[in-house]
Amino acid sequence: MKTRRSTRMLGSTVFSVLASCAAFRGADAQSGPGRGPAPTLISPKSPATAARADGFLQRWLVLEPVRTKGQLTESAVQAAVKTDIFADPPTVLPRDGDTVTVDGAQLAWHAVDTTEYNVNLYHFAHALGKPTSNVLFWAMTVVTSPREITDVRLAIGSNAASVWWVNGKEVIALYNDRQTVIDDGVSRRLTLHKGRNVVRAAIVNAAGATDFCARFLDPAYRPIKDLTVTLANQ
Repeated sequence: MKTRRSTRMLGSTVFSVLASCAAFRGADAQSGPGRGPAPTLISPKSPATAARADGFLQRWLVLEPVRTKGQLTESAVQAAVKTDIFADPPTVLPRDGDTVTVDGAQLAWHAVDTTEYNVNLYHFAHALGKPTSNVLFWAMTVVTSPREITDVRLAIGSNAASVWWVNGKEVIALYNDRQTVIDDGVSRRLTLHKGRNVVRAAIVNAAGATDFCARFLDPAYRPIKDLTVTLANQ
């Protein structure tokens, strides 16, 4: 997979707050013009936001979908996520509107807040007129902790396969065709640093709906609720 980074800023994003979020309708989008705002996604309106009361992380940078073969086995997914589109070190976030070129296609990063516990990638791609099948989505966020917390776990769910990193280290992965289930995968024990922690995810979808969710659990498997989520590098 050939990639090239760019920092050209887009003039605006297709996501805006809806006065009324209409029910989502529409067939699988393979290509074409944007189809209007995504029903469950809005543009961030503040520098930082708190994690949800149930711990879910709702603010993410999401890259427009990268075309893949949509294979969901461990070997195929691990091969698909080997890429050089990220800065060195990979804990540096792109900015909203930054672009990368992957296999000749220019793709943009979008800052989004989800109004639900999960990030609906089907809504994301469909609103942009981008493919939703046989694709790879990248997502990144920064979690700020008010203190160092040891023995925590990253708990995730995804439709379909996904691989997850915390502060540059792979911590959990799910493979094969699956629905998003809360806490479907739980990482080994890890440490959240006081201050900035970077979470990165790759979600591979073959066909149909696609989304993901993530939260941190304390040593007693309770959601950690006093985390702040930003998209800043400082």
